[in-house]
Order: sequence, then structure tokens, then C-alpha cells
Amino acid sequence: MNTIAHAVPVGLGRRLGDRFGDGVLIALTLLASLVAAVVLVAVAVKVIDDASPAISRYGLGFIGHTSWTPGEGVRNVFGAGAFLFGTAVTSATALLIATPIGVAIGLYLSELAPRGVRGVIGSLVELLAAIPSVVLGLWGILVLGPFLQKHLESWLHSAFGFIPLFGAPAAAGVGLFNAALILTIMVVPIIASISRELFDRVPTELEEGALALGATHWEMVRGVILHSARPGIAAAAILGLGRALGEAIAVAQVVGGGSLAGPALIHASLFGPGDTLASRIANQFPGATSSLQIASLFYLAVILLVIGLLANLAAQTIVRRFEFAPVRGA
Repeated sequence: MNTIAHAVPVGLGRRLGDRFGDGVLIALTLLASLVAAVVLVAVAVKVIDDASPAISRYGLGFIGHTSWTPGEGVRNVFGAGAFLFGTAVTSATALLIATPIGVAIGLYLSELAPRGVRGVIGSLVELLAAIPSVVLGLWGILVLGPFLQKHLESWLHSAFGFIPLFGAPAAAGVGLFNAALILTIMVVPIIASISRELFDRVPTELEEGALALGATHWEMVRGVILHSARPGIAAAAILGLGRALGEAIAVAQVVGGGSLAGPALIHASLFGPGDTLASRIANQFPGATSSLQIASLFYLAVILLVIGLLANLAAQTIVRRFEFAPVRGA
């Protein structure tokens, strides 16, 4: 009888309360997933609906047009070209600087740092992500901007001024380069945290095998760790790019183009003022003077939303192709 009793499936003996709990769990998790999807759709629908007057008037030509002249009559012309340029320059520069720094931090914390140092440095790096963007913007205006103008930008201009990229420094150090460095500070914790997790998941056996075969530590890092984690590092960089694309407040404080209106904010120099999609929305939406200007700002938001979604989809595609190895020590 005991043998027969033990052979009965456990599910048949479950109490009604257990079955009810399973149903509630499924319902709650499904509801949470649906809420996230509904919020995303609601945001997209609202933004597109409010942008529809500008979409109808300008069409896709809005993307390449560089004028932004709010006013009446012929002056009431808008385009996203200059802000797309500023967004691309600041985000690409931030990613170019932040990716090697973040990967180096992750590599140091996972492979080279003493055990007692890892927790301290790791916590400090992650704390960078907790600094409010408005505080970083103020620091960029009061500290970073004057330093860049007096020292770094001036030196780069004197040494490489024959290259249009390194033109004359802007007043007070505001400009695209300052904004890119602020974005770098925001992106580094994301890339460093993900990189550290990736490096920790590289099997120890592979590292020890490479060293046993006579590889130097650098050869092991380059041939085993970095090679194994390449797809994940690429995904981390794209996620960092998504963070940089959407930042508005800090960039608006230091980019120097919030009050400009005219035919173009596009110039070759990194040190000149500019604007991004997000900073233009943050600067001008509260003081918009016409319904067409408001619709054009929403059109900028539509473009930003599409770029952000594409960046996240690209990161997810890369992550799906990357199989995580077992966590070290598991």
C-alpha cells in the first residue's frame, strides 16, 4: 500500500489552495507583462498622434531639413536634421570613449583586482549611474566646461587645429564635446557592469588551459576572455548607446544650443555648440509658441523613440546569439 501511495503523482494530491495560488501567480505575471506592453503602445500612440500635424506637413523630409525657425508665416519652419547630427555626434563620441573604458573596468574587476578591492571599485563605478543627470549637468557647466575650454580643447586646437574636427573652443566650454563627455560618464557604468558579468561567466577551465599551453596573461585575455565575450560586449555597447540617445536634461545644460534657432547647427568642430533630439525637446517644449512647433517637437520624439527601439532590438538580437557559460565557481 505504501508503494502504491508513493506512486501516485504529487499533482493529484494538491490542495485546492495550491491550485488557486498557481492560477493567481500566472495571472499576475501575465498582467504585469501586458501592462508593460500596453504602456509602450500607449506612449507610441500618443506621441505619433500629437506629431501627426507635422508628419502630414513635412513628411520624411523633416528628417533631413536643418532649419528650426519658430514664428509666424514663412518663419514657422522646422526640421530634425541638425538635431539628428548632434545626437549622432555626441552619442557616437560617448560610445567611442566609454566602451574601452567600461571593458577595461570590467576586465580589471573580474580578472586583475585583488578580492578586497573589487567590491569597493565596483560599488563606486555603479554609483555613477545613481547620480542624477541634472547634477552631472551642473558639474559639466561649472567644472568640466571651464577645464575643457582652458586646457583640453585649447591644447587639441593648438596641436590639431588644421583638422576641422578640432576647431576653436566655444565660450565657457559648452558644446558637443562637453555633452559627449557627460554622456560618457553615464554610459560607462552600464558597459562596465555588463562586461564584468560577461567576463565572470567565461569558464575558468578555458583560461587555465590557455595559460597551461604557454600563453601570457594578455594572450589569454585577448584570445579567450575577450573573444568569448565579444557578442555580449557589443550588446552592452548598444544598450549604452540607448542610454546616451535619450538623455535630455544633462545634455541640454552643456550642449550650448538650446536658445539657437536658424538654418543650421551643423558644423565640423566638436567644440562648437549644438543640440540633440532630446535636448531640443526638453528646452523648447515648455515655451512652444505654436501648435505646429509642438507637433514638430513630438515628431522629434517619434524619431527618438524609433531610434531607441531599434537600438534595443539590435542589442536583444545580439544577446540571443550569445550563449552564457556557467558562472565561475557555480
